Amino acid sequence: MPPIDRSHRTISLIGMPGAGKSTVGVILAKRTGLAFTDTDLAIQVREGEILQDIVDRVGNPRFREIEETVLLEVPLDDAVVSTGGSVIYSDAVMQRLRTAGPVVFLEADLATLEERVAANPLRGIARGEGQSYADVYAERCPLYQRYADITVDATAGSADAVADAIFRALP
Repeated sequence: MPPIDRSHRTISLIGMPGAGKSTVGVILAKRTGLAFTDTDLAIQVREGEILQDIVDRVGNPRFREIEETVLLEVPLDDAVVSTGGSVIYSDAVMQRLRTAGPVVFLEADLATLEERVAANPLRGIARGEGQSYADVYAERCPLYQRYADITVDATAGSADAVADAIFRALP
């Protein structure tokens, strides 16, 4: 696969927890020669604890503030950026990502996502009190679609196949 067109200095991945943003992001970064940035990890490093513990400690509204602060500060140049699932609640962050390069929505059906998330129960999911995963999915999908420059089926084969589909979809 040839190196990425240098006009795409940043490729941001958005989507629900379980869509494969981190897994696909690493593969895409290797194939394009870009760095890989996982914003969930950046939040964990800044806060000194895992995402679910942060959400449990400070609550969902404060977590989103922390997420926004980190995503407005994290370097974006020459990187594939895997974002947290709730990034789409910040217009400021989404405008920053869209200015930096294409935003790719890794779309997946609810059943597949629920199965993937169940396999990793320690995954932090920012959601309101009493909200089910299905509720979060219904609330977020229109926002992912709104901000996406490119939408790729995250269930269409292996992580390698999804990375290839993103690469082919880049303008």
